[in-house]
Amino acid sequence: MLGIGNIARKVFGTPNDRKVKATRPLVEKINALEAEYEALSDAQIIEKTAEFKSRLSNGETLDQLLPDAFANCREAAKRALGLRAFDVQLMGGIFLHQGNISEMKTGEGKTLVATFPAYLNALTGRGVHIVTVNDYLARRDSEWMGNVYSALGLTTGVVYPRQPEDEKQAAYAADITYATNNELGFDYLRDNMKSELSQIHQRDHFFAIVDEVDSILIDEARTPLIISGPAQDRSDLYLSIDKIIPELADDHFTIDEKTRNVTFTDEGNEFLEQMLQEQGILPEGQSLYDPESTTVVHHVNQGLRAHKLFQRDKDYIVRDGEVVLIDEFTGRMMAGRRLSEGLHQAIEAKEGVDIQPENVTLASVTFQNYFRLYEKLSGMTGTASTEADEFAEIYGLGVVEVPTNREIARIDEDDRVYRTAQEKYDAIIAEIKEAHEKGQPVLVGTTSIEKSEMLSQLLTKAKLKHNVLNARQHEQEAQIVADAGKLGAITIATNMAGRGTDIKLGGNVEFQIMEAIAADPEGDPEAIRKRIEAEHDKDEEAVKNAGGLYVLATERHESRRIDNQLRGRSGRQGDPGRSSFFLSLDDDLMRIFGSERLDKVLSTLGMKEGEAIVHPWVNKSLERAQGKVEGRNFDIRKQLLKFDDVMNDQRKVIFSQRREIMEAQDLSEIAQDMRHQVIDDLVDTYIPPKTYADQWDTEGLQKAVKEQVGFDAPVIEWGDEEGVDREVILERLEEASDRHMNEKAEAFGADTMRQIEKQVLLQTIDSKWREHLLTLEHLRSVVGFRGYAQRDPLNEYKSEAFQLFESMLDSLREDVTKQLGQIRPMSEEEQRAMMEQLAAQRAALEKAVDAPAQPNDDAVSGFDETDPTTWGNPGRNEPCPCGSGKKFKHCHGRLA
Repeated sequence: MLGIGNIARKVFGTPNDRKVKATRPLVEKINALEAEYEALSDAQIIEKTAEFKSRLSNGETLDQLLPDAFANCREAAKRALGLRAFDVQLMGGIFLHQGNISEMKTGEGKTLVATFPAYLNALTGRGVHIVTVNDYLARRDSEWMGNVYSALGLTTGVVYPRQPEDEKQAAYAADITYATNNELGFDYLRDNMKSELSQIHQRDHFFAIVDEVDSILIDEARTPLIISGPAQDRSDLYLSIDKIIPELADDHFTIDEKTRNVTFTDEGNEFLEQMLQEQGILPEGQSLYDPESTTVVHHVNQGLRAHKLFQRDKDYIVRDGEVVLIDEFTGRMMAGRRLSEGLHQAIEAKEGVDIQPENVTLASVTFQNYFRLYEKLSGMTGTASTEADEFAEIYGLGVVEVPTNREIARIDEDDRVYRTAQEKYDAIIAEIKEAHEKGQPVLVGTTSIEKSEMLSQLLTKAKLKHNVLNARQHEQEAQIVADAGKLGAITIATNMAGRGTDIKLGGNVEFQIMEAIAADPEGDPEAIRKRIEAEHDKDEEAVKNAGGLYVLATERHESRRIDNQLRGRSGRQGDPGRSSFFLSLDDDLMRIFGSERLDKVLSTLGMKEGEAIVHPWVNKSLERAQGKVEGRNFDIRKQLLKFDDVMNDQRKVIFSQRREIMEAQDLSEIAQDMRHQVIDDLVDTYIPPKTYADQWDTEGLQKAVKEQVGFDAPVIEWGDEEGVDREVILERLEEASDRHMNEKAEAFGADTMRQIEKQVLLQTIDSKWREHLLTLEHLRSVVGFRGYAQRDPLNEYKSEAFQLFESMLDSLREDVTKQLGQIRPMSEEEQRAMMEQLAAQRAALEKAVDAPAQPNDDAVSGFDETDPTTWGNPGRNEPCPCGSGKKFKHCHGRLA
């Protein structure tokens, strides 16, 4: 019997069906224009682009232009690439333009689909970003699809790591820019550390198309992008706090050895407050519970952990004046590894060795918050529907399943569950052998590199020739994936590998032709092409007769999406194919979700060794388990995002403020407002409102004005005058400060003064923001404990972060006023020295991203970044052959 929901779907169709149906009239309009655009010359196709731009500037909308623009783009692609877009590809392009995720199966031509909305939106002149998962795909797609865009009269750029500045500037200025998510995020952060508008690369965040959107916006969204640099030396603070910790009594703290945690008791907090105030670390009248005390609390906590949780010769040793950590599992020294967030420095203070500076965050952003900067966002992938809720809630993106061009002919078998891992692997080897003997190519999916290597050993033992896909080089990856559809090929891959390259039955003919031409440079390329194509047709037919590509998964991933991706490698464009999952009760997912009950059931059934249980019910219960894990992971990401949103609001304010300062020609008014505000605050402090003249501290005010604003004012004399109130004193101080700054401007020259104001403002904002980021990190690390006091940590974080932001703005005003008040004209020699120092600081900041080392003049002769065969065979502790000066294991050897 059909349920009510099923009956409704039969009558009305699913929401997805209705969306697909709504695009059909548009697709028909595009198809009706095909003959008209086929008749155009190449030059007329380019002229059409200019025509569309003028129609747009005359008030037409992008939606009104869509049929013409798509028809023009289809014709250009047909001529440039020899590919005519299918109707379903046009549909995918329409959904992308509307700001959705187009879910299209593997082999449906997503790379070409992106050209349609990219072309349409690039007509605005605001630039379109196409985001890929790796640098290889960014370069490949920009070159490949760049042919289409140039046939339409548009420019294409590609952004990659360590790119020369002028090239990067040109890439972002292009109509369509291809880049990885990492590079876009880092460039956004770098741009907001620049001090001149001309150095900024990203001009707009208008429209982004994210390829493999689930990988970029979900899998990689857990880790923020961070630009870090060395912190200022805080050795004195660590040493001062280290002297206090041994004074603590046993009732001042509690240790929880199970969670390796240590916390102060109420008595401990009172004792600490008193000691910190005596040492001058905590200002008089300031409590440990005040938001301004966050950094001190963080350092005290780390000092306590260093003394009470970390034992010398057990957790670390001191060797050659250095604290070296010991691995608790292997007992080996971990040279070069350091504990984060000041804990290592606290141990160094405890042991009396030199305190190394810690790295601090100079700028950071999460992918969620970076991609939410775009006015319009869209994405493509083969698997997004299982995460539709997250896409809708975090990014406001709808997911639309686009029909395939041809019906899927792949056979998806029910999972086979074995009792032990040994039985499972024996069955897998037997299954691979059987498929290999009949010439069927097999793609074996594993969940980790370790498991793929173990399986490789088993296949070698069984004398089965195979390829293992590892993540060392993307170009190599593309080659292995291209060969994975060859007759009798066996390829082991981790589940995420090989995205962006099709597995074609019989192998990738273009790759084979390129290889054959490279091997025989004297031969006739046309004759070679014909020979290879004829051989490929024969191989393709043989592979189809053998059943197409067999995707054999050795485990279920905790996310259904990853499993669906692996399945989707087979059965592209209506090809035959087969997929099967081999599981055991020892697998992580089975172990965590009720394998004991299943084990009892299997024992009761009296299953013999090597037998498998195969039933749709098993699939259903596993999918439910995966759904639970996905939900939990979503909650974790959502919680992280809520905390980051607090910082994100502040980041936007600071970054937009910086931008305004860079764009402004004259900042004297802003500087004046800040100065007047500082004077106002000083008058409030020393001459409070509603007080009598004999209660005023005019001496203190005169001293503070000299110190904070940089000029002498006869405040004591003014205070003694008859009938003078605080408003008169305030007014006189503001006028005197304006005169003081006008004299400075005359001494420097008006233009120089404007430049000085701009640089002082930018540098002060940057240093204050960096300090603020560090304080927020410390606040994040301690705010979780508020939960024990029945207070919501997120609300506490929001309110305290807001207070800290306000106090940062106050101290920003004070610092800018103080610096501007104290500057004086320098001699030419002093000026030159300062400019050189500033340039060096700026260069160091901009290079602060933790990127792989760049080869230099010391590189080994013939060293090629992209070809590991040119690296020689250096030991892990030897210098890297790229010439960076780093050890091989910390440089290019990290990829190995």
